[in-house]
Amino acid sequence: MAQSTIQDNDIAAWCVHGGRLAEAAAAFPEAPRPWIDLSTGINPHGWDAARAGPIDWRSLPEDAALQALETAAAAHFGAPPDHVCAVPGTELGLRELATLGLPGPVRHVAPGYGTHAFLARDGAIMAEALAGEADRGGTIVLANPNNPDGRIWRVETLFDAASRLAALGGLLIVDEAFADVDPAIGLLPVLPEDLRAQVIVLRSFGKFFGLAGLRLGFVCAAPARLAALRDRLGSWPVSSAAIAIGSAAYRDAAWIAATRTRLREDGARLDALLVAHGLSVRGGCPLFRLAETADARALFARLIRNGILTRPFEHASDWLRLGLPGDADAWARVETVLRHG
Repeated sequence: MAQSTIQDNDIAAWCVHGGRLAEAAAAFPEAPRPWIDLSTGINPHGWDAARAGPIDWRSLPEDAALQALETAAAAHFGAPPDHVCAVPGTELGLRELATLGLPGPVRHVAPGYGTHAFLARDGAIMAEALAGEADRGGTIVLANPNNPDGRIWRVETLFDAASRLAALGGLLIVDEAFADVDPAIGLLPVLPEDLRAQVIVLRSFGKFFGLAGLRLGFVCAAPARLAALRDRLGSWPVSSAAIAIGSAAYRDAAWIAATRTRLREDGARLDALLVAHGLSVRGGCPLFRLAETADARALFARLIRNGILTRPFEHASDWLRLGLPGDADAWARVETVLRHG
């Protein structure tokens, strides 16, 4: 890739996933510093990991500590503790599910996460086709809220799909990576007992708590279904740091409530900024916005040349996803690039 230009055929390199800041800096060394990463939808106001206290790096993680983490996470999710299994990030959790003999055909609702396509070996379906596809049985993977448009599924729609799948021995897999922004989104607190064996929910820690580098996530399912996953993960699936920080953060109810309010306010501020400069807001959730404009690729190129990394989409040349700027300087730089074209 050229250092100072970006062509349409280069866009694919930035569409796989966000967070490739080092590659962006190498490709555009003339861009202003510091770089601003708006490509991931990760909370820029992360939980202060120092509040978890000292980490014991000398000893292997204890089973009791891991169980305490899963119990704290389960309370936050509204799930029974034995239905929650910690994994080193939901990316790995999704890939592990692919090894556990999911009933076929395995499909994913598009658009969605790139890893959903990896897991769903039998291709993509549209959201409107969910009920009909569920009547075919097998496994369906979807995100709630969806990425990149922030669509939130009605609980009744998900229950209906899960019931149709369950009748044929199938599975519904719901990726709730961004669900922490609103407690009303999560499926686990309201999931009927007769569907628990046929629904798998994934939860991310790093996005809402702003600590993606910790690599912590959870696969939530009936204990019998989690048994094979626990066997594959082995005795120490996550680090001592992940256990200590995750346990403390999930118990920090005051921070969680205040952060939900702050993210809603910042999301509304980003909406206003985008609209003021001629972009349409197609959708999003409090951690990101999906902007729509005829020159989205030109805007991506302009932003990246100015040290601001966003997320383009190979299949939609008029879409650009932006996370939240983290401080006053970041907000000002984004506004300046948008204003001056």
